[in-house]
Amino acid sequence: MLQGGITHQDFAGHKGTIHTGDVQWMTAGRGIIHSEMPAGEGEQKGLQLWINLSSQDKMIEPGYQELLSDDIKTAEKDGVEVRIIAGKSMGVQSPVYTRTPTMYLDFTLKPRAQMNQSIPESWNGFVYIIEGEGVFGKPASSPVTAHHVLVLGPGDGLSVWNRSSKPLRFVLIAGQPINEPVVQYGPFVMNTQAEIDQTIEDYHYSKNGFEMAKYWRSQ
Repeated sequence: MLQGGITHQDFAGHKGTIHTGDVQWMTAGRGIIHSEMPAGEGEQKGLQLWINLSSQDKMIEPGYQELLSDDIKTAEKDGVEVRIIAGKSMGVQSPVYTRTPTMYLDFTLKPRAQMNQSIPESWNGFVYIIEGEGVFGKPASSPVTAHHVLVLGPGDGLSVWNRSSKPLRFVLIAGQPINEPVVQYGPFVMNTQAEIDQTIEDYHYSKNGFEMAKYWRSQ
């Protein structure tokens, strides 16, 4: 959550609220019906990322990992601060377990600061700029402003320069490609159309993971 809060609950009895700076990492696995609603008045802002599971993990039991803002590991050096939501940066490892190897880093660069973050060369990655503007990739690149996404090309890392007079904040997200076919329908993501058809049938008849969905209603 970037601002405000979100209250979540599901048909398995999990319920809670995450506030500014908190993180919820949910593994949907074989399926879980849940609701997300604004917690309180005013603006609620957050980032939500969907990460595909490999075929061998599609039907695992659902699970949650939640971190309060104060529990998220941070590191700082030469005007660069990073909140390590998943993965590793500046020698600090997040406690969040990701079945698909993933890096989720929240960087803030003070004016005139610069940084380099290593990324495994085979991974896919992108940057989303939350506030400020920065130069990404090469020193001669044009500055990019808030609310833009930069998809990273092949390489072993990312270099960033903040040449402005205001802080630059962005998230760097990268992960190991699964290299499997993807078939998606609504919230369901499987490997074949036949698996999607089976999942829809399971949902409709409340079986194979959806047994508690039939009579559940969010409060």
